[in-house]
Amino acid sequence: MIRPIEARDVDSILAVQSACPEIAQWASWDYARVARSEMAGWVAEEDNAVAGFLVARKIASDLEILNFAVRPDSRERGIGSTLLRQAFDWGKTVGAGQALLEVRASNLTALRFYENRGFRVVGRRKQYYSTPIDDALVLAASLK
Repeated sequence: MIRPIEARDVDSILAVQSACPEIAQWASWDYARVARSEMAGWVAEEDNAVAGFLVARKIASDLEILNFAVRPDSRERGIGSTLLRQAFDWGKTVGAGQALLEVRASNLTALRFYENRGFRVVGRRKQYYSTPIDDALVLAASLK
């Protein structure tokens, strides 16, 4: 089940985030902002527990995916694809023409996932990430 992020989800989202060190490590107040609708966000529930989440916003004419993860023990079940479709659908309703995101250049699993869903590399940000230092690849996918 996919639903909007609520304040009650923050601790569960932080647990998913902790299990996924390759993603941006946000503070609880960041997710509280999502729950207050300052950004768009959804959780995927599996067996009454948060299995994944996605946070996005519309900026200019783009949908920007800000943070996105699925618990390692819940992967390969279509949860990430379903969350991504939800974000794409939302992006279309708010008039976005493309989706953008950044991913660590070394995160080959994520790169494969995104490429299989229509994303392509459109840029590189040198030494964008720290702990460990890594380049960010900027990916884009059409929403049309």
